Amino acid sequence: MKSLIKLWQQVSLDVGLMCHVSTTRDFKTVAGRFEHEGVSFLTITLTDFGKGLEKALDRGSVDHDLFPGFRFRGGLPQFLGGFLDLVFDRKSGRLLDEPNETAIYAVRQLTLMFGKILIECSPARSKAALVKFVECEQDVRSSDRTITPGLLDRFSVMSLKLFGDVLAAVDREVYDGTLTPKHGPGKTADKLSGNRKFDQVEWPRRLDSVFPFGDYCLPNWRFNYLLDSVSILEPGHERPVKVTLVPKSLKTPRIIAIEPTCMQYMQQALMMAIVPALEGDSLVSSMIGFTDQVPNQHMAREGSRTGGLATIDLSEASDRVSNQHVRVLLKHFPHLFEAVDASRSRKADVPGFGVMRLAKFASMGSALCFPIEAMVFLTIVMMAIEHEHGRRFTRADISRFRGRVRVYGDDIIVPTEYMRAVVDHLEAFGLKVNLSKSFGTGRFRESCGKEYYNGTDVSITKVRSLFPVRQLDATEVIATVSLRNRLFEAGLTGAARWMDPRINHLLGGWYPAVTSDSPILGRIENGAYECLRMDPDTQVPQVKGFCVSPKLPASMASGEGSLLKWFLKRGDEPFADRNHLVRSGRPDAVTLKLRWASAA
Repeated sequence: MKSLIKLWQQVSLDVGLMCHVSTTRDFKTVAGRFEHEGVSFLTITLTDFGKGLEKALDRGSVDHDLFPGFRFRGGLPQFLGGFLDLVFDRKSGRLLDEPNETAIYAVRQLTLMFGKILIECSPARSKAALVKFVECEQDVRSSDRTITPGLLDRFSVMSLKLFGDVLAAVDREVYDGTLTPKHGPGKTADKLSGNRKFDQVEWPRRLDSVFPFGDYCLPNWRFNYLLDSVSILEPGHERPVKVTLVPKSLKTPRIIAIEPTCMQYMQQALMMAIVPALEGDSLVSSMIGFTDQVPNQHMAREGSRTGGLATIDLSEASDRVSNQHVRVLLKHFPHLFEAVDASRSRKADVPGFGVMRLAKFASMGSALCFPIEAMVFLTIVMMAIEHEHGRRFTRADISRFRGRVRVYGDDIIVPTEYMRAVVDHLEAFGLKVNLSKSFGTGRFRESCGKEYYNGTDVSITKVRSLFPVRQLDATEVIATVSLRNRLFEAGLTGAARWMDPRINHLLGGWYPAVTSDSPILGRIENGAYECLRMDPDTQVPQVKGFCVSPKLPASMASGEGSLLKWFLKRGDEPFADRNHLVRSGRPDAVTLKLRWASAA
């Protein structure tokens, strides 16, 4: 943990040079409080300070409530005061007419860099997250009871205008039986992995009524003898999703729900039909995204420069989309409705709470979670804008908001003048707006991992893992080299140089200069790279160093399962791995291997 403090010191020296500010006293504060409060000071307290800065930029002034636990001198905190003086007036706390964007970046870098480090939460925080999950489920049920029929009618009408063509096309695909299923790469509730997923032995009755097992899980009907080994599960005996915690931050873990193999299999089929149709639609393709975050980032930058676009963030976004919302969304498309409902898991096994029936549509982990929630959010956004105009929108009216409205997951961008109405409508549907990460009044905006102030990129470099102590900690070594190179590319060269001898020691001296295209774990040096020899066949410059070598788990399917895998393959290219029938799935280990490889 001490290495994190030393890294903070090096970064503070770098940003201090950028802004001509001394950080000596700031480092004493950080070192002292870390000694007394531990790593939570870096990961939680400092992060809250950084979020306070963002809200102060949005409000246009500093208030004491934004920086709890820090002493003030005049109208500003003493901590990082040299940077804050370049952004706010010390006496009044008001935002300067021309705040220093580099100083804003410096404060954000120094306070938010450890906010998403992957450290296991305490048992108490993990339990609190599960309690919150259960309480969220109760909130969804309560919202279902209180939402008005008139609001749902408006939702239905707007969703038809937005997505009618797309949903009709997918509805036809379901009816024609042309969907191609697909297994996801991750874990499943029934613990099948890799090639073993192609030999399924469980299939829910309600799933079979829409997607017959024989049509979707047999290579062809000559293998109908496999039907004798399949358990067709009645609704009361279906396998629930498995709720689990994964690291997100020291403050709270992320909750995901691991789906059964059969459900994920058909969810992927529906997702692979819905997403391309949405991204290719003439009306909504520019208003909704799943694979490209750049449009959201560009709009956030434009919003920070002109003030004309606001960014809205949702808390517990996936867990607050009710199944009732989705039923209204799809009610005019009977075949798609039935398919989505059949492939939706209805129960969840929550640690400490047992199996509970779900009112939400799906938690993170379902292949349909992301596209369905995006359609729900966009529908509500356009309902709010329509309400502000006081008349029913036509598709032509909606098209005028292309380039001004966009939804990517729970990152929402809307014209600033509609922000209040959008927030009100989202909350009327039981959704929870994260006001601490939603911006519409000042010049600060954030969306899809990028932050801007007045058109200037003030995004930071984040530390994702603890520093390794040995080369065998391959995942941490890879993350540390990546961090070093991202610090260097961000202009924090002092911090990068401080890390170099430590990484060199970990790698036993094999730590060459390479380009970002090299498979070698090495240091980036403004395009320069080492060349120790030329490849005799390709004449490509080579260097010796460590390469990442993922170890795929042994995973063999039956002959019938292997044939099914071939029939389900998309595209004309052969399988990338010639041993895919022997080893498959997510790597169960990552190792580092010393070898010759391209330096550029």
